[in-house]
Amino acid sequence: MKIFKLIFKNALRHKLRTSLTIFGIAIAVIAYGLLRTVVTIWDSSIDAAGADRLITRQAVSFIFPLPLAYKTKIESVSGVKEVCGAAWFGGTYKDKSNFFARMAIDDNYFDLYPEFMVSKNDLDKYKKERNGCIVGKSIADQYKFKVGDIIVLDGDIFPGRWEFVVSGIYLPKNKNTDATQMLFHWDYLNERIKQETPVRGDQVFWYIVKIDNTNNSAQISEQIDALFKNSTAETKTETEKAFTQGFVSASGAIITAMNFMSFAIIGIIMLVLANTMVMSARERTREYAVFKTLGFSAYHLTGLILGESMLISCIGAGIGIFLLYPIVSGFEQVMPKGFFPFFFIEPITIILAASSALLIGVLASIFPIQRALHTKIVDGFRFVG
Repeated sequence: MKIFKLIFKNALRHKLRTSLTIFGIAIAVIAYGLLRTVVTIWDSSIDAAGADRLITRQAVSFIFPLPLAYKTKIESVSGVKEVCGAAWFGGTYKDKSNFFARMAIDDNYFDLYPEFMVSKNDLDKYKKERNGCIVGKSIADQYKFKVGDIIVLDGDIFPGRWEFVVSGIYLPKNKNTDATQMLFHWDYLNERIKQETPVRGDQVFWYIVKIDNTNNSAQISEQIDALFKNSTAETKTETEKAFTQGFVSASGAIITAMNFMSFAIIGIIMLVLANTMVMSARERTREYAVFKTLGFSAYHLTGLILGESMLISCIGAGIGIFLLYPIVSGFEQVMPKGFFPFFFIEPITIILAASSALLIGVLASIFPIQRALHTKIVDGFRFVG
């Protein structure tokens, strides 16, 4: 018990320095947790892609359309259960800062995406309304959308003023299911485009292909692409996960940098704590010599130094983890819903933050322990510093 009492007294001897060290560790843990949350959420959004869904797009880029006639040919491929066309609409809702995904889809879209839960009444209503749309729960809450409301979009990819009626609101089945989309009839889009710009009619941006066996995804992809080889619009078929990764590849460098910075912060924590422990060990050189004279063993000295380092590290990490939850919650509120469809702290983030703090507590004490153990008693008494 006396050892523990000494550890607490040593840690609090220089209250300002210890407080600043704890504060620095807490800030670093918060920064680490926030960055890791962004990275893991980004990865989770990609992992949410269905294993039994393929995406067929134009071989050059998904921004180039594919003919409507391709749908029937894709459906004829062995192993294909169902095909759904989709088109990215874009547009602006009131202000350009109001970003969320807006897509035109075939009516069987919700059969391919059971993770988007829509009530039967809402789905029936949606199918009956020509300009009906279904919006995700997240953006419905954000923009106060209710069933029956009118959503007006100013088109950019498809110019003009577009009015949609909210027919229903879908709920996410899982935590990592995107609930920030607005989905409406492709037929409604196509009818107007054929009237205003006939050359752009009967086209989609990609096809969603549901397959019966995920083990045959590569083979089915090759068969689909072979159908349109040497045509004016060759295709590239890939898993939905690969398509999603390509869709957000423009932000890949940013996420990689954030991932790197999250681990660099661990080094910062170690430097902050190590600096404090080295200064403390230097100041107590004479005290350690006295301890040795009184019969304190190497284990006692190791326990004193290691205990002080672990105590400071654990307090700082604990405060950082405690504050991380409200800070992440506040960060979620200010971030546009369409940029991060969902936001939560994964348990692995807390585990990594806590285990890193414990490891750093050990590493930061290594040099001070070696110094205390290898300094001779006579040299310790002679030390002035």
